[in-house]
Amino acid sequence: MSSHSFSAHSADEDSRNELIKIYVNGELLPKHEAVVSVYDSGFMLGDGIWEGLRVYNGKIAFLDDHLDRLYASAKVLDFKIDLTREEMVSALYDTLAANEMTHDAHLRLMVTRGRKKHPFQDPRLSVFGSTTVIIAEHSKPSAVVLENGMTLFTVHVVRGQPNSQDPKLNSHSKLNCITALTHAQKAGADEALMLDPHGFVATCNSTNFFIVRNGEVWTSTPRYCMNGITRQKVIDLCVQNDIPVYEKDFSLFEVYGADEAFVTGTFGGQTPVVKIDGREIGDGKPGPMVSRIRELYKALATA
Repeated sequence: MSSHSFSAHSADEDSRNELIKIYVNGELLPKHEAVVSVYDSGFMLGDGIWEGLRVYNGKIAFLDDHLDRLYASAKVLDFKIDLTREEMVSALYDTLAANEMTHDAHLRLMVTRGRKKHPFQDPRLSVFGSTTVIIAEHSKPSAVVLENGMTLFTVHVVRGQPNSQDPKLNSHSKLNCITALTHAQKAGADEALMLDPHGFVATCNSTNFFIVRNGEVWTSTPRYCMNGITRQKVIDLCVQNDIPVYEKDFSLFEVYGADEAFVTGTFGGQTPVVKIDGREIGDGKPGPMVSRIRELYKALATA
């Protein structure tokens, strides 16, 4: 078993987070008072959507991209977010202001179909409007993980077809990914590498996956992975900086022989991966390409 507990979301504990105020449907409440109903569709059925956001220098990075995805997801699930886009922006920044957060903060924005009048699946039972919760925490990615990298294990739990549950839908229903992660952790790894239904590499349980081979950056096609905003920023940065980048099908054969590997996500940006299925990637240390991309991404996110 792994002797550490690394992940792409590893962060040092911050005692200030015990005193945070959390936004719940227009109210800013102390952490221990911030609750939703047991009749809420998000709690009862996982019927909700969410976004993770990072704050740098008083600004929420790539906010428009995140809100585009949030409101598109609500349309897919066919429920109305009670806050307009402008009101949502105000709610996010009001939550940051109430917590005096301007840098190295993480926001979790969650919206559900809302409270139900009876405890059943039918979405028409959610008659009270949507539920919006915003959690803001002081949170900085662990330097230890960035310096040493993390490990992955390929699990048998695959990313599903879009006609089962579309992987582009950033929903509260995460059991597919949670099951994948528990399998990887039982195998002694930090996180899970997931394949698509055809056996090609798709994504990780909570992040998008990249490899580097002979100076080229590869990631999976978007068919079976989350339409990650950080993923797209990395692709764009590679194009803009003359780094060859490809979205393509590839198998574990190419992964095990890669020079570098890394994952992308809003929280950690780009997190190096040094071992997959017990095999060292490259020389088993974070490599120069991920370091270069991290610097390019940092400049973009903090601009």
